Amino acid sequence: MTTIVFVHAHPDDEASATACSMAMATDLGHRVVVIYATNGDHGEPATDLAEGETVVSRRRLEAQGSAAATGAEIRWLDYADSGMAGWEQNDAEGSFHAASTDEAGGRLAAHLDELAPDVVVGYDFHGNYGHPDHVKVHHVVKRALDLHHGRPRYLEVTINRDLMRRQRQQAIDAGVDVGDWDVDQPMLDGHPIGTPEAELHWQVDGRAVIDRKRAALSAHASQTSDVGMMLAIPEDAFREGWGFEHYIEPALGEQPMRTAWPF
Repeated sequence: MTTIVFVHAHPDDEASATACSMAMATDLGHRVVVIYATNGDHGEPATDLAEGETVVSRRRLEAQGSAAATGAEIRWLDYADSGMAGWEQNDAEGSFHAASTDEAGGRLAAHLDELAPDVVVGYDFHGNYGHPDHVKVHHVVKRALDLHHGRPRYLEVTINRDLMRRQRQQAIDAGVDVGDWDVDQPMLDGHPIGTPEAELHWQVDGRAVIDRKRAALSAHASQTSDVGMMLAIPEDAFREGWGFEHYIEPALGEQPMRTAWPF
């Protein structure tokens, strides 16, 4: 049995980015652990919060529902959500973005020392789209691996920019109104979304378990803007658009992308 640790910034990031890979791994008998850097307290408040219930407690409950769909275990670094780029919460006391990389890396390394993972998955260098907490995950995971006593394989989940561009064109050709969004436009940090296909190493075809990804997303029902937008996509289009998950494995250098099981 292989132990695979996925480090994600917020509860719901695991559902959109790696739920297929996680479900496939647990189906194969591997141990999958998701470690959330933040508690997601700056997410959307649920409209039906009960008296005494908080955004954090609801999002922890939703994370458990997502884990039930993928078979993963859950752990928390317990930092506050840093909000979007430029928000005052970026530098608030207790936020993930404001934490020192050494301190946060040490906190994560303690989990890794206990779990002894065979594989650790973080984010690409700009966190796919420049969100402060996502960028921080990249640096904190790398620091944690320096401090960790083991030597697991290291992968970075990312978005295949070229595939997204092709799918956008296919939608246009089919007469779908995709608006004026451009795959190559600068995101929050000045970089386009994701990573060019030429720089990727692994493409996981998770279409066979796409229902598990939809279930994981559905568990995060309070996040109506992002999750609601994804789940509003027709199931056939969702399967093709969200059924592939992509990874960089820096140790592989310039090897081309393969559609294969990387774990």
